[in-house]
Amino acid sequence: MSIRDSASLRQSVASSSSSSAVRSLSPDVLNLGCGRKLITGALNLDRSPDVGADVVHDLNRMPWPLPSSHFREVHANDVIEHLDDAVAAMEEIHRVCRPGAIVYITVPHFSCANAFTDMSHRHYFGCFSFDLFHPGHELAFCSRARFRRRALHLVFFPSLVNRFVRRLANRYPGVYERHWAWIFPAWFLSVELEALK
Repeated sequence: MSIRDSASLRQSVASSSSSSAVRSLSPDVLNLGCGRKLITGALNLDRSPDVGADVVHDLNRMPWPLPSSHFREVHANDVIEHLDDAVAAMEEIHRVCRPGAIVYITVPHFSCANAFTDMSHRHYFGCFSFDLFHPGHELAFCSRARFRRRALHLVFFPSLVNRFVRRLANRYPGVYERHWAWIFPAWFLSVELEALK
């Protein structure tokens, strides 16, 4: 029986404050802020009880009811920008990751009109926003969580012009953000990190 097949099991996990209940039931893939985009075989977590998530929890309430050093893969698609404290959220992601876990994040780029139009967005991101979690970064003192960036992609709305801009922007992200971002706005960032422990 999968976690998703049993509403009562889902309810018991959501109501438990102990991470041991989640540890005994959960797979090693975590889907944070899943909404209606559930990942089969993952532990799907969302604050809404109406989306079929395995665990119902508000990610602004920390610590999260999840075991430490448990997950080999974490997905946080379109969620971090909605949280009150993005750095604290990254620290919680680091806490629940096992050493070497891969973290997939998508967030709106600061040049995207939707970054400001969506009133639930609390943060805006650039290509170097997650660098402060790198051990050698000058602002690494801001957090004890450590990640290595494996990949970063600026994603653009599909158009003929953006096909060309996307290639240049991803090759020269610093130049893009300083000179071209407001002329050719990106849609969102796709970031792949590795948890360092």
